[in-house]
Amino acid sequence: MTQPLVAVSTDIRQFENYTWHAAPHQYLDAALSKAGVLPLLVPSFGDRIDFDALLSRVDGVLLTGSKSNVHPSLYDGDASEANGPYDPARDATTMPLIRKAIERGVPLLAICRGIQELNVALGGSLATEIQDGEGMLDHRAPESPDQDERFAIRQSVRIKEGTCLAGVFGSQEIQVNSVHRQAIGEIAPRLQVEAVAKDGTIEAVSVIGSKAFAVGVQWHPEYWAASDSASARIFEAFGEAARAHEAARTRLAAAE
Repeated sequence: MTQPLVAVSTDIRQFENYTWHAAPHQYLDAALSKAGVLPLLVPSFGDRIDFDALLSRVDGVLLTGSKSNVHPSLYDGDASEANGPYDPARDATTMPLIRKAIERGVPLLAICRGIQELNVALGGSLATEIQDGEGMLDHRAPESPDQDERFAIRQSVRIKEGTCLAGVFGSQEIQVNSVHRQAIGEIAPRLQVEAVAKDGTIEAVSVIGSKAFAVGVQWHPEYWAASDSASARIFEAFGEAARAHEAARTRLAAAE
């Protein structure tokens, strides 16, 4: 089995007197072990990156979750300290990367912050502190020093019939974890809802008319990809799409 290169978003972090461009281990491990792709970290340098050149060399894009939120100025939201923290360098990188990947038909998997970036990049907005809404569930992680408890699978989501994820899972309901206080508000015109929580929160989307796999999920399949079949299946589907893209790209290069 081939091991295509997949571009992975990075966060800006400050520690040890350095500025780091970083991505959490769980995403990289799930990409390698379950999707069968080689993750390539893309530094958050914004418009200094030649995105067309990058996307001509990779066969997928993986957008990770993060502690930071998309800056509200990108969707006319409230740019208060309470809605942070923010990572403008990541925003400046992921927004054009998303649009270019979709335009070029490069497979895309967007997780947590990633689904929110996907929605904003295509013209949608975000809702903040969703747990405070009437009749809403608390989608935030339980307060615990134990990371396994914080990321425990504890919530059901309903997969809509006839969607991309319905084909991935072969079922109408799956169990997932929930670690977020923001969610999609107004959905972007180019996105369709793939899955919802019991309170109506949008939990997954796909790009309408996409040339390739282009899916965003609000939960964290990377955390349990090694032991939970539903979590693993998302990465397997993404890996299948990446290999299909690599094969098509190779055939095209050979024909030229």
